Amino acid sequence: MYKRQLLKPKLLYNEVKPVSVVQIYKDGKDWSFYKLKEAKVLKDQVFAKEDSVCLDFGTHCVGYVRLNIIPVGSPPDAPAYIRLKFGEHICEIAENSADYNGLLSSSWIQEEYIHIDVLPAVIELPRRYAFRFMEIYVKDTSSKYKIRFENIVCKTVSSANVENVPHLNCSDSMLDAIDHVSVKTMCQCMQDVFEDGPKRDRRLWIGDLRLQALTNYETFKNYDLVKRCLYLFAGLRQNDGRVGACLFTEPKPHVDDTWLFDYSLLFISCLYDYYFATKYLSLVCELWDTAYRQIEIAQRFIDENGVVKDRNDWWCSVDWNESLNKQASAHAIFIYTLKQAKYIAELLNDNSRLNTIEMLIRTLEYGALKVLWDEEKGFFISGEERQISWASQVWFVLAGVFDKEKNARLLRHLIDMQPNVKMITPYMYHYFVEALLDSEMSEEAMNYIKSYWGGMVADGADCFYELYNPDNKYESPYGSRIINSYCHAWSGTPAYFIRKYFASKVDF
Repeated sequence: MYKRQLLKPKLLYNEVKPVSVVQIYKDGKDWSFYKLKEAKVLKDQVFAKEDSVCLDFGTHCVGYVRLNIIPVGSPPDAPAYIRLKFGEHICEIAENSADYNGLLSSSWIQEEYIHIDVLPAVIELPRRYAFRFMEIYVKDTSSKYKIRFENIVCKTVSSANVENVPHLNCSDSMLDAIDHVSVKTMCQCMQDVFEDGPKRDRRLWIGDLRLQALTNYETFKNYDLVKRCLYLFAGLRQNDGRVGACLFTEPKPHVDDTWLFDYSLLFISCLYDYYFATKYLSLVCELWDTAYRQIEIAQRFIDENGVVKDRNDWWCSVDWNESLNKQASAHAIFIYTLKQAKYIAELLNDNSRLNTIEMLIRTLEYGALKVLWDEEKGFFISGEERQISWASQVWFVLAGVFDKEKNARLLRHLIDMQPNVKMITPYMYHYFVEALLDSEMSEEAMNYIKSYWGGMVADGADCFYELYNPDNKYESPYGSRIINSYCHAWSGTPAYFIRKYFASKVDF
């Protein structure tokens, strides 16, 4: 407990004010907006029952909102009753939240109803919001008075200082924009821990942490925050020594009851990456037992053919595509993390565990080639229906079952054949780009960064989204996109790729 508390970051605050009043309208299938006037003229406008205004803060904000409410006219003879609504995306403001009937709790919708008994008043909302747009709707006052709003401000919060990240002024304006949005996304998610999303779920998820840490090493370089998160995961394990999929930090740090096969193994990846970024061996020594325990637990899922068992429950994350069978991906992720564990065991001269790890790698690679590789189709298959998916091929490339040349052929075959079971999250696209780079396909990697993350930029993204499917931009795994996160940690990795792999190849 002492170490993770010692590493607790200092939070930085700033004040951001709205820049304009906007009008929302339907643009084809989607919502859009245009600027009506500068926000500063709002102080001259009065509001009565059923009046409303939508404010644009000009950028994504994470923080606490304060505003003044001033009565105009006769002395107030009834409370003012207002609704405040916040949205990262304009659709959250435009769509009626009362119609929401999705899979996640509607309590995540950022909407507040407030009675103000005594006017004038300064309203300081205690809840932290993640938003760019703020709507004020006056449900009622009385016929005798109206109200005016002044000094609207968001006190933003983050443990990251963007000023510490060198700005990339490169000759490619699209890359420059992608990098900027990527750094912004990271900053918004760096709070007391690396949160997965400042709007929802506001938790430390290990799959997100792995990608946040990689990007952090190339940008903010806050090694202590990574260290704090690893201590939290190691110190708050579930029964049997399992590393939980996610942690809560309030009212005190505690582990969730969710366990994911792939996420627990990615604890090894986090430790491996941390050593390469810092060369600090002490943390690796401290947490090696926790990392190795995840291998012992994962072993139980190997069947008599040396293949990770296929399961129907939500035991492995990989991607949000509901039709994706995850057996092959899980198998490949096990090999991928075992090879990282092998490096750590060699580093620590842990020969006993090294022997076990090498045996497991041989077993799983043999099982993959015997059971999961379809030579005729030229793809890895997954599950009883022998599904061919993008995720399965990507993870087997990363697992290094084949050499670089054959991996490159597999990826080109994948791109040419375009299997129907596609990737739909930035999380999976990250690993696709990583596989391309590992296979020395840097031109293709750059093109996918520009087309995928650049697609979000072209659509007006201030931060990168939890889910972005270019084939269906209205998709949500939760039944409604107003509950989607539009600033999400696992999507913020383009800055990692651009700064690590492409900075020397592009004119900066």
